[in-house]
Amino acid sequence: MSLKDIAKHAGVSLATVSNVVNGYRPVGEATRERVQQAIDELGYTPNLSARHLRRGRTGVIALAIPELNNPYFAELAGFAIREARNLGYTLLIDYTDGDRDTELTLAEGFREQIIDGIILSPVQITRGDILGRSSDLPLVLIGESVFDVPHDHIAIDNLAASHAAVQHLVSLDRRRIAFVGAHEDVNRQPAHLRLSGYREALATAGLPVDPSLVATATQFGRADGLTAMRTLLALPEPPDAVFAYNDLIAIGAMRAITEAGLRIPEDVAVIGFDDVEEGRFSNPTLTTIAPDKEHIGRLAVRSLVDRVEGKAVDAPRDVASPFRLVTRESTLGRRR
Repeated sequence: MSLKDIAKHAGVSLATVSNVVNGYRPVGEATRERVQQAIDELGYTPNLSARHLRRGRTGVIALAIPELNNPYFAELAGFAIREARNLGYTLLIDYTDGDRDTELTLAEGFREQIIDGIILSPVQITRGDILGRSSDLPLVLIGESVFDVPHDHIAIDNLAASHAAVQHLVSLDRRRIAFVGAHEDVNRQPAHLRLSGYREALATAGLPVDPSLVATATQFGRADGLTAMRTLLALPEPPDAVFAYNDLIAIGAMRAITEAGLRIPEDVAVIGFDDVEEGRFSNPTLTTIAPDKEHIGRLAVRSLVDRVEGKAVDAPRDVASPFRLVTRESTLGRRR
């Protein structure tokens, strides 16, 4: 099946069919509909690889994420893959493990011969690294580790989101609110921002910041939440609420609370961050801050494709993606 077959079936010129299929020039609506009807009737499928190659592109873009076993990134990647497919691109997933050298290599266009651009969620590289980048491979950044760079950047307001989480706990008359997920690494910006939001919310509520209620984490997983929560529960004055850096830490913390024979939320209320699917089925279900993962994934792909195809010629965009507080049983209890 070729464009010539479409042109003959629709009774139009080959150039007209090409304009419709490739979007080169405006075509009258009636003519476009006739061509589209011929395409549908003949079951024509365009050769996207050939189209990209004619335009000097591969039709492949990449998404580089720091964690493979974190459901947040899995869900975000799913939205990105679907959006890339809708736009006629193939999306490759790269795994950095939060390693600085790997992030630098990818940012410098390591796969420049096989990809048209890359979406990167950095952990270790800095603003200076991005500014010193020599590659002209289109780059879009997601996450909260690097700010104020000449590339499209999509993130959420961690300070505002964390403030909302702690304010929710304060509204439930919780007064010894712990934070689990502090990190000593200066490059772990999301952890530092969420801790800052936690502290600001306590100050706004007139509550003291008790250093003993701030627990560190190394890998931000369930085991970290379990270990940290056991330590917090052993305090002379344990917390009556926990704000966790992410949902996985929160789920680990809930395990420690129930192991100690305590009730959630009656004895200890728990709120997480990310709204991963696991928290919707935990027992109790998990209250969380829900970033709009679909918005982040789809917008990152659209922004990158616009840069690849030269459709975006304006200054780089710094987009604050929306979030919302989702209240569930871990703070409100079960409905009767």
